[in-house]
Amino acid sequence: MKSSLGIGAVLIAHLFIGHLTLAQESKIIEIRQAGGSTQDQERYPGANILFKSDEKRVQLFHEGALIESDQAYFYSKQNYFKAIGNVVFTQGDSLRMTCKTIEYDGGTKMAYAEGKVYLERPDMTLKTEQLNLDRINEKAFYNTPGVIVDSTSTLTSNQGQYFMDQKKYRFISEVTINNPEYKVNSQQLDYFTESNQAYLYGNSKIEGEAYTIVCERGFYDMNREKGIFKQNATLYYDNKIIRGDSLYFESERNYAAATKNISIVDTLNNSIITGNYGEIFKEKDSAIITRRAMAVNIIDQDSLFIHADTLVATGPEEKRILRAYYDVRILKSDLRGRSDSLYLDEAVGLTKLLKKPLTKQQEQVFTEKNYHENNPVLWFDESQMTGDEIQLLSDTKTNKLDSLKIDGRVFIIEKDSLSENGYQQIKGGLLRGAFKESKLDNIVITKNTEMVYYLYNDEDLQLIGIDKTTCSALKMEFLEGQIDEITFLVSPNGNVYPEDELPLNERTLKGFTWRIVERPETIEDLFDENDQEEQFPEILKFQYPKEETPPSVKEKN
Repeated sequence: MKSSLGIGAVLIAHLFIGHLTLAQESKIIEIRQAGGSTQDQERYPGANILFKSDEKRVQLFHEGALIESDQAYFYSKQNYFKAIGNVVFTQGDSLRMTCKTIEYDGGTKMAYAEGKVYLERPDMTLKTEQLNLDRINEKAFYNTPGVIVDSTSTLTSNQGQYFMDQKKYRFISEVTINNPEYKVNSQQLDYFTESNQAYLYGNSKIEGEAYTIVCERGFYDMNREKGIFKQNATLYYDNKIIRGDSLYFESERNYAAATKNISIVDTLNNSIITGNYGEIFKEKDSAIITRRAMAVNIIDQDSLFIHADTLVATGPEEKRILRAYYDVRILKSDLRGRSDSLYLDEAVGLTKLLKKPLTKQQEQVFTEKNYHENNPVLWFDESQMTGDEIQLLSDTKTNKLDSLKIDGRVFIIEKDSLSENGYQQIKGGLLRGAFKESKLDNIVITKNTEMVYYLYNDEDLQLIGIDKTTCSALKMEFLEGQIDEITFLVSPNGNVYPEDELPLNERTLKGFTWRIVERPETIEDLFDENDQEEQFPEILKFQYPKEETPPSVKEKN
């Protein structure tokens, strides 16, 4: 007997302690008031049915939350109730919610509201049809279309979560933010109310008054209209389409930057600039691109590729100027070139290839060969042309090459196709050339003109001799990209030498430099080892918040 009484006492003690522990962990829901109560054990077993009267509405209270309704089904053993009819849920001064019905579990402190749900906080309002409220974790979430209004914007989505302690929303599925200054659409958007900042996930689009941004990942500061955008990011701005692995945009400063695999498409000027880092300044009508920078311009339905360490585009659309700095390389189907820098004025169709400025010491020690090695160079088909400054002019209406100018130290070289080591050569002070159907047709060279030219018999193509002549001016005609005919415009002075009577060292003019190894043949030839460096600013290193696993949302039966 004693042993069985002892066991019973222990069991009773355990049950009593367990009840106290449960009560401490989860307080019982209080009935503050009701107009009356009843029971219907057949339909609602275990429930006290509370209802309103003319003077009193049903009031239930649990740990700082007061719930008013017209009627409530209160299950005291489960510490649970369902309230219906003009429900008002308040939690201090920080939260007020109205709905048609609400279910509340005192153990989990979870509420499920349904029917014209309207939640208010000091900084926002939320409208939806169904809402789950997790009071322990301070979260609200819904799976029905919702509309949130804060001090600046209206936000809509098909699903949403609200993290009250962080003052953060997570919107999912067809998210839209409407603001007088911009509009945002996204598949998922995390929005922090205090900072008015948003993180974008999935296909997203931001439309401002003067810009449009699309991306798959992004950060957007809505107060300042600035942000960072990644994954298929594109900015439509100032008649330009800007793409990059990472984009930065700031509306107030009229500024944008892009890093890695960038492209800037000028829709008005039909040109593209690519590179690995770029900055765009709208107010200054300028863009700077560096690190594997390349511009592509359309000339006579043909692409002209321009590469340099740095490209700078300035001026409005109708007066756009492109400047290229350091180790410029150009490529076109019938044109190749290299220079230290380049100037391209699209308004007048002028392209200048410029040499690297010399130091005083270089000017003192440079030989004629050094000058020609330092000067800009062009290859028209088989002809190499160098000079102190080279200018190409295009017809602005047809966009076809129109004329060529070379000022200072003109030197034309063409490999003689019939001899092993022979080169056709012409030197002078000035060159003026003309194009026909975008092909070099003729040139005139003046000032101290010199020539070395290999002459052949028309019948059997046997070498007649090597012509070395000086004169004041001469004209050259081209046929299919090669020198076809030479006419001396002023009485020449020179001789035709048999091959065995002219020593090898006299078959080249002073300063002769054959720079064929520098000639780019493909787009990849425009780049070198310096263009392989991948050092980018902090834009690419921007970290997004760690994604949280969304809480499960109660589904309506």
